Amino acid sequence: MSVVVSAGRATKATVGSFGGRVRAGVETSGKLTVLGIEASRAAVTDILARRFSWSEFLLQAWFMTRVSLLPTILVAIPFGVITSVQIGAVASQIGATSFSGAVNGIGVLRQGAPLVTSLMIAGAVGSAICSDLGARAVREEIDALKVMGINPVQRLVAPRIVAALVVSLLLTVIVAMTAMVTAFILNVGNGSISSGAYLDSFVSFSQPTDLFLAEFKALVFGFIATIVASHKGLSASGGPKGVADAVNQSVVLSVILLAFVNVAITQAYVMLVPQSVA
Repeated sequence: MSVVVSAGRATKATVGSFGGRVRAGVETSGKLTVLGIEASRAAVTDILARRFSWSEFLLQAWFMTRVSLLPTILVAIPFGVITSVQIGAVASQIGATSFSGAVNGIGVLRQGAPLVTSLMIAGAVGSAICSDLGARAVREEIDALKVMGINPVQRLVAPRIVAALVVSLLLTVIVAMTAMVTAFILNVGNGSISSGAYLDSFVSFSQPTDLFLAEFKALVFGFIATIVASHKGLSASGGPKGVADAVNQSVVLSVILLAFVNVAITQAYVMLVPQSVA
């Protein structure tokens, strides 16, 4: 009898824990949505009213560029090498080396560049934003701003979002160029394909919408990573350990959300944009 009672209690505890996690996930999703809308509205309103904190924007943009530019380039180079080697090996096996330029270039534009940029934004930039805002929250600076009648979202979050959007756009272009140049050097350098054939295949199959897709993904990914980092930072509590936990949660949640959003955007693009050959 006692075994049955213990099993029943364990089952109820498991169900209760699962229900609590689901409820916490729904609450977090709602808070992220509210923060995203509030920050976007504050940024647009301040820019139109000419009271946007451009000094904070420039400071954050320079900080984001400084901490993410070199790591992004260093990640883009091996990414270009891996895609070039794998695609080149498969293309040579089936006798389609003339299409390696198109596959490499389009793959980098549609998937590689925005994903690498988003991971750097979420990892390097997002963790820094979360730790900064979390330290302010733990030191009660956020509460002090509210007491003085200053909206923390308007003063701290909005400039960081605008800076993250701009930096994400620029980093995506840099990643795409770095990975594509690396793939070009490897494919043309080993003599498997001429430079003219490599470039001609890319020009024939690529579309201007591929670049638009990459930049759109960069905007969405940068926005999501910044909102998640800002939310976790502003809600941090419990001293240094609370800030560390908030940073960890921010990075993990950002990566998961970016993966799901990337699948949704890619699928929508494939369904809505017709694929053609020039």
